[in-house]
Amino acid sequence: MTTWEYLTTPLLIHNTAAILNNWGKQGWELVQVVPGPEGGLVAYLKRPAGGGEANAGLDAAAQAARQFGED
Repeated sequence: MTTWEYLTTPLLIHNTAAILNNWGKQGWELVQVVPGPEGGLVAYLKRPAGGGEANAGLDAAAQAARQFGED
């Protein structure tokens, strides 16, 4: 049985393709985009658990947070 890991990330309207392409290169598949609770958009992504470097998703999320000033 496949197990999954999940990630949520904010999407900037003017940079959506670049953000999603970056996650796709790291093995993440877009599941859904929904309006965020404070406006804007939030992307939900998934990938098979253990399918990449250990904690790569956490490192990528931290990098994205720094990039968008959310740390």
